[in-house]
Amino acid sequence: MSEIVLQLKNASIYQGDNLVLSDVNFEMNKGDFVYLIGKTGSGKSSFMKTLYGDLELTEGEGEIVDYNLRTLKEKDIPFLRRKLGIVFQDFKLLPDRTINGNLEFVLRATGWKVKSEINERIEAVLDKVAMKTKGFKFPHELSGGEQQRIAIARALLNDPELILADEPTGNLDPQTSIEVMEVLRDINKNGNTILMATHDYALLLKYPSKTLKCDENKVFEVVQRKS
Repeated sequence: MSEIVLQLKNASIYQGDNLVLSDVNFEMNKGDFVYLIGKTGSGKSSFMKTLYGDLELTEGEGEIVDYNLRTLKEKDIPFLRRKLGIVFQDFKLLPDRTINGNLEFVLRATGWKVKSEINERIEAVLDKVAMKTKGFKFPHELSGGEQQRIAIARALLNDPELILADEPTGNLDPQTSIEVMEVLRDINKNGNTILMATHDYALLLKYPSKTLKCDENKVFEVVQRKS
C-alpha cells in the first residue's frame, strides 16, 4: 500500500491577505520525486513555505508527514521540520564553522548528544553526497555546487520523511546543476521522497518526473510529452 506523506485538499494559500494559490488538491506518496514549476511570483515559494510551517494554512485541508497544517501550532513547527529536510537556493550554511561544525550544530539543535553518534551520522550523510573528505573545510572554501551538496547532506541528517528542495540549482551553472540533480536523484532512488521547486526546464527534460505547475493562482499536474 502506498504511504501518503503529503496531502492538500481544496487548500488556498495566502501571503498576508493576498491569495496566492486557490483550491490546491495534491498528494505525494513515499518514494515520489515531484517537480513544482512556474514563473517567478507564481506561488512556488509560498507553496513550499506553507508546507514547512512558515505560512499558515487557513483554508482547506493539509497534512504533511502526519502533521495537520490547519491545526499546526507554533511549538509544533520545530518537530515538523525535523521530519522534513529543507534545501534552499542560497545554501544557508553558517560561515564561521567548518562543514562538520555546520552539521553538528543541526544535530545538537535537534537533540543529538553522543559525540560518536554525531560523528557517525555526519560521515554517513557526507558520504551520500560524495563530500566525505570535505568536512574540515569552511563553506567559503567550497564551490557553489559543493556547498549545495552540503546543504543536501544537512537535509538528510535526521532521515527526513520528505525533502523540500526550493530552487536547489537556482544559483548554479548548468553543469553543476546536473551534478546536484544527480545527487538528488540518487537519494530518491535510495528511498527519499523529494518535492523540488525549480524554473530550470532543462532539468525537467533531462530527468523527467511527475510535474506540478503553479499558474494563475492554480496548481495542476503537467503531463510531459514522450519524445
